[in-house]
Amino acid sequence: MTARTTRLDAGVREAMRALSAATKKGLGDAALAELVQIRASQLNHCAFCLDMHLTLARKHGVSMGVPPVERSRDWGRQLDLLAAWEEAGDDVFDARERAALALTEAVTVLTDGFVPDAVYERAAEHFDERQLAHLIGLITVINSWNRLMVSRRIPAGSTEW
Repeated sequence: MTARTTRLDAGVREAMRALSAATKKGLGDAALAELVQIRASQLNHCAFCLDMHLTLARKHGVSMGVPPVERSRDWGRQLDLLAAWEEAGDDVFDARERAALALTEAVTVLTDGFVPDAVYERAAEHFDERQLAHLIGLITVINSWNRLMVSRRIPAGSTEW
């Protein structure tokens, strides 16, 4: 695939990067942030973002079976089963991750033009108000990145964007 254009205003790029960094920092869970970004990128068919965030997820130990200390399950299958997270067992995605992924899908797809109350309330059970605001910000910014990359047909692995 050939990019339609690689032009993106440097100010826009830096603002988007800053927003991405702020939302990830505020969420406070780098591995979950990558899962959310990968799932949104899957839904939006953004090869560039999938390539980038799969690499970052692996760096955070998501596919290596190296969970954070507070989690005891093997993360080795999360990337393999992310597209079917609802069908994967609780040993693959815990309730917090499921709530984040459900919110990701609801915000990304906007079925019926809104995020259902049940999906929002489920997320609010697992994230405090500040974390939830950052999670929604993260979902929103990855959707923006996806649209910037897909609309310009930026290929996976491209260094010109």
